Amino acid sequence: MSGEEGDSLAESPPSLDDPEHGTCGDAGEAAAAALARARAAAKAKGLRPGLRPRRRVKDVPVGERTSTGRDPKLLGEQLDQFVVERGWAVDVAVGAVIGRWPQIVGPEIALHCAPVVFEDGVLTVRADSTAWATQLRLLSSSLLARLAEDVGEGTVSELRVLGPGAPSWSRGQRRANDGRGPRDTYG
Repeated sequence: MSGEEGDSLAESPPSLDDPEHGTCGDAGEAAAAALARARAAAKAKGLRPGLRPRRRVKDVPVGERTSTGRDPKLLGEQLDQFVVERGWAVDVAVGAVIGRWPQIVGPEIALHCAPVVFEDGVLTVRADSTAWATQLRLLSSSLLARLAEDVGEGTVSELRVLGPGAPSWSRGQRRANDGRGPRDTYG
């Protein structure tokens, strides 16, 4: 190559009108067609130009998922979270036991006893006769096992069974303390 030929090639860039590179009109049409294809592909994927694509939950690995509070939750999940945050979990569980007493202990036992008080892990149950109170005391270990399944282990630590309440034998405003009343009727 001579110096003149090299200089002439360096001075003038190749023309877009050359058949090798295509014409200016063809390049513009090719670019417009490529842009249209890219826009159609983006629209098919649900993307909009100029916006970052959102990460879908299924695209995020399980370890990286966080609860930011912006995702909708089921009402039951919200109530459970609310109860736990307030520290009411034990009270709600015991309230559920008292409300579902017949389903937990069975209908026959529920006819003859009812829960009265729950304080500091002790559930107090009142029976309608001394015979049923004795029977419930004998069944207390199995009742505690059922309660542990329903409420959770350690929530109800003791089951206290009371017999029927005795009526008051004192009448009126003024009374003598020597009247003992019947002693063999109520246990």
